[in-house]
Amino acid sequence: MTPRFFVMPFAAALLLSAACDGSGGTGTSPTPTDEVAPASPTAEASDQATETIAFTSSGEDSGDIYIISADGSGLASLTDSPDFDSNPAWSPDGSRIAFSSEFDIYVMNADGSGLTNLTNDPAEEGHLGFEWSPDGERIVFSSNRDGVVDVYVMNADGSGLTNLTNNPTPDTFPGWSPDGERITFTSERTGAGDLFIMNADGSGLANLTDNPALNGGYDWSPDGSRIAFTSRRDGNSEIYLMNPDGSGLINLTNSPGDDDFAIWSPDGSRIAFFSFRDENGEIYMMNADGSGQTNLTNNPTEDGLFGFAWSPDGDRIVFVSDRDGTSELYLMNADGSGLVRLTNDPADNRSPAWSPAR
Repeated sequence: MTPRFFVMPFAAALLLSAACDGSGGTGTSPTPTDEVAPASPTAEASDQATETIAFTSSGEDSGDIYIISADGSGLASLTDSPDFDSNPAWSPDGSRIAFSSEFDIYVMNADGSGLTNLTNDPAEEGHLGFEWSPDGERIVFSSNRDGVVDVYVMNADGSGLTNLTNNPTPDTFPGWSPDGERITFTSERTGAGDLFIMNADGSGLANLTDNPALNGGYDWSPDGSRIAFTSRRDGNSEIYLMNPDGSGLINLTNSPGDDDFAIWSPDGSRIAFFSFRDENGEIYMMNADGSGQTNLTNNPTEDGLFGFAWSPDGDRIVFVSDRDGTSELYLMNADGSGLVRLTNDPADNRSPAWSPAR
């Protein structure tokens, strides 16, 4: 999943987006940890060993895209650039990876070959959101090439560039509906920030949230019937649920601490989210109706702030934690059990993206 989770005005979002790209560490290459148990010789374990997680590993002045298997093997660097490469996003068929590099959007094959600059413009391209279409044929992204951040769409080879919003206030963090027919995005055109929807050609624009508080941080349910999003309409940040036309609004979390970054499970039955209700950042799980809210990480350090993602089968979650001093990738079962550390090095490892099922 690409980064479309920041619920805040444009300037603050830009700062946090840059922070999530990371700039700390020593510049050393990540190494797999010895804490990962070897896979057992079963068909299921063999299948799991072939699953791949892409992530950003950053040093003092640059970052690169790495991959690692879910069993901790196969660590490899896909990019080797003095620029900052970050936020990897798999194509729906798992054959390619798009990523941002110094404000351009690049694409490469899953093995790092075939590197192509899709945007090739001095403007800031995709830094505030980009995403593959469900059919892998197009990419929607944010760009300020016309002087303000608008939502653009292009073909997956960079051709056919079109400005969809053309609006004097920032339009950011665009994402596709599961059927590829609609695009959602956040905008300040009505105030602090609302979640908008439009057809894939830019027509049929509608404000889904229409509230003076900050609204955004959204994720479509896999079947396209609901949208989970974050809003401050009740004072602090809460996770809400609504229909794609904005109706049927429900507050799912109703917590005294800030709750953000809701991500649906692949089968649509559960929602993982990030919460400060325990005074530090934790990853929580709840059912799609808001029941059964459970702290999965339960650790005094920050867990999930710099990324977490579901496995394609919905059985596991990869996440970022600094519990051992640096930002590392960890893996756990969807109930919080079976914790293992995937990376173990002084660099900052962030923005994990799990390869889709193939």
